Amino acid sequence: MTSLASYRQPPEPAFLFDLDGTLIDSVYQHVIAWRHALSRLDIDLSVWRIHRRIGMSGGLFVSALLRETGRSLSAADIDALQEAHAAEYLAQADSIRPLPGAAELLAALTARQVPWMIATSGLAVTARHALPLLGLPASTVMVTRDMVRHAKPDPDLFLAAAALLSVDPRDAMVVGDSVWDLLAARRAGAIGIGLMSGGYGREELERAGAYRVYADPAELLARADELGVRGLVPGPPG
Repeated sequence: MTSLASYRQPPEPAFLFDLDGTLIDSVYQHVIAWRHALSRLDIDLSVWRIHRRIGMSGGLFVSALLRETGRSLSAADIDALQEAHAAEYLAQADSIRPLPGAAELLAALTARQVPWMIATSGLAVTARHALPLLGLPASTVMVTRDMVRHAKPDPDLFLAAAALLSVDPRDAMVVGDSVWDLLAARRAGAIGIGLMSGGYGREELERAGAYRVYADPAELLARADELGVRGLVPGPPG
């Protein structure tokens, strides 16, 4: 008979975090930045249409929106549009705040020695501005759009993050606020965890494959035991 002691203890899951709408409250700054950038090319789109695409890679984002307008742009125009978006977003940087519990969640995971990494469809030039908001040093390693061939909904960002952490994607949980995060998680073979802090509703996130859905990082931290991570928040005495 095989002894129970011979079974390998499964690892605690690693966490792969999206950034915008997941750790920092920046989705609507991105929406406005895209709207202003698009207006430079006389492309007028309602903010709700833009919001539904936030979380996709910049190139796919632009292609999807242009399909809705019937417009076509050259590769140079698309590059200029993405540069304009970055400039418009950075102009609003002072209004961006961490989401409730985000810094505390990352600190608790670090203290508990649970591996984690940020993987974002944003470019490094915009994403790295979030590090001080989250109480993280400038040297913090993250995976950004500049580092992979394809961004969400492709799984490349999360696969790259798992590789940097030396973990199997199947032992990871992807935490994101959009359906694009959850689709990428499924394609990476990871478990998807949805947060409603980016504007998507519970049912949309569950339909996209979320195993659990929380309001924001603070609720995830408070209920981390549901995800198999113990000791992040001290239990009741006794």
